[in-house]
Amino acid sequence: MAKWTAFPYAGDYHFDAASVKEKWARLHAGDLEPMPQDPSVLQAWAHFHNGDFQQAAIMGVGLGAPGLSVASKATCVYASYLEKHEVRRLDLFLEVAGQAGELAEDHPDTLNARYWRAYALSRYSQGISVAKALAQGLGTKVKTDLEYVIRHAPHHADAHVALGSFHAEVIDKVGSLIGAMAYGANKDIGLHLFDQAIKLHAESAYGLLEYAHALLMLEGEDKMDEANRLYQQAAQLQPLDATERLDVEMARSQLAD
Repeated sequence: MAKWTAFPYAGDYHFDAASVKEKWARLHAGDLEPMPQDPSVLQAWAHFHNGDFQQAAIMGVGLGAPGLSVASKATCVYASYLEKHEVRRLDLFLEVAGQAGELAEDHPDTLNARYWRAYALSRYSQGISVAKALAQGLGTKVKTDLEYVIRHAPHHADAHVALGSFHAEVIDKVGSLIGAMAYGANKDIGLHLFDQAIKLHAESAYGLLEYAHALLMLEGEDKMDEANRLYQQAAQLQPLDATERLDVEMARSQLAD
């Protein structure tokens, strides 16, 4: 495996297995990942929360099924924010979609396997163009997985965000009429999903960022003030770990543009 680009704020976070366990509920308020009892899995999560995404991914894969959630999340976060080469980014998302898909088939009660498959495929779709991805049937797969997660875990804030983004992306790329008829995309449903996500996890910079982006896709310049308010809200949050730091810094960069 090629060496991944380093987390730019390395050394700012100092989690170990014990501190991850202590702060688990707050760290995983968005994805509702069940807290593992295996110290090795907790250590893999410590690497993730510290921003050592490659080590978290390697360790997670090596631990088999119990470690695939941390491997999937570490790879998706890295590919979304730090991987500079587009082909490599897309390969990483496909890798996650494959391993998460196998986990979902073998362990159907592992809801986040479906979530990470959907997340990876949605990011991959953005990379190859949403219109092309929809033609390949990827949109239906993303929507089905996310609706399944929300149906079985109604408080899964991150799944609400991802499904809200699906509705916005489809409408932005193919329009409201075709989006509704062919893919079940609906502007009001998308915005409601974001509202629910923020109610479930108000301190999610990721949710605020995606909400702002969706507003601009759905409403354009008319919603610029509201989008900037969401960016400001995200930028003012105090990040608890490496991933939250990347989201907060992204919000700050949006305001600076």
